[in-house]
Amino acid sequence: MNYLIVSIIAGIGILTAVVLLTIYTGEKPEMNIKENVEGGLNYNPKINPDDFVSEINNKFFTLVPGTTFIYESKTDDGIEHIETYVTNKTKVVAGVKTIEVWDRVWFDGKLIEETFDWYAQDNSGNVWYFGEDSKEYKSGTVISTKGSWETGVDGAKPGIIMQAEPKVGQPYRQEYYKGIAEDMAQVIAIDEKASVPFGTFDNCIKTKDWDAIVPGTVEFKYYCPQVGGGALEVDQDSSNPVELLDLKRTNPE
Repeated sequence: MNYLIVSIIAGIGILTAVVLLTIYTGEKPEMNIKENVEGGLNYNPKINPDDFVSEINNKFFTLVPGTTFIYESKTDDGIEHIETYVTNKTKVVAGVKTIEVWDRVWFDGKLIEETFDWYAQDNSGNVWYFGEDSKEYKSGTVISTKGSWETGVDGAKPGIIMQAEPKVGQPYRQEYYKGIAEDMAQVIAIDEKASVPFGTFDNCIKTKDWDAIVPGTVEFKYYCPQVGGGALEVDQDSSNPVELLDLKRTNPE
C-alpha cells in the first residue's frame, strides 16, 4: 500500500481514538496518556503554597493532632502491630506547611519500622502526600532508610493520598520518586461497609492500591468517615487483614 495512504489511515485512527477517549472519560486525553502510558515521565503537579490550608479535615482522611490510629494484623508468622500518631509538628516541604504523622510498626513486640510522613490539604479538599522519612530496624538498629523521599529533592514529586470527592474511576499517583516511591491508587467502590474490632462502619470508600515498581503488590483499603481514615486493609485475595483496633485522642505532645 502507498506510504502516504498508510500514514493518512494511521492518523485518522489516532485522531478517532483521542476523540473517543475524550468523550468516554471526560478528561483531556493528554492527562491519561502522560500519566498512564508514559510511566510518570511527564507527571508534574503544580504546587502553589497559597493553595493549601493549615488543617486536614477531609472526611475520609482527617488528621487531628493528638489522634492515634491503632491497627493489628495476625499472620501465620506472628502479630504485626501498627500505631499511627498525628503529631502537632509541622514541616515545610516545597514551600508548603505540612502536618507530620509518626507511624511505627512492631512485629511480635519488636520495632521493625518507623516513619514520619508529611501531609497537607489544598483549598479544594484534596489531601497531598509530600514525602516520608523512613527507617527499618533490626534488633534495635537502623538497617535501612530505603523508601524515604521528599518533594522537591532529587526530582521527587507529591501525590494525592485522598481526593476531595472520591469517585470510582481513573488511577492517581500517591507519590512519585522514580524507582523508589511510586505508589498508585484507584477508587473502585463507594458506600462500602467495613467490620473491624473497633466497630462496623458504612459509607466507606474502597481503594485499590499498588506499587508501580513491584508487579503484583495489590492491596485493598477501606476509608470510613466515622473513623476519618483507614479502617481495614486486605491483600488481593482478601487475606492478611490489617484491622483498626482502637482510636485514641489525647492532647498532642
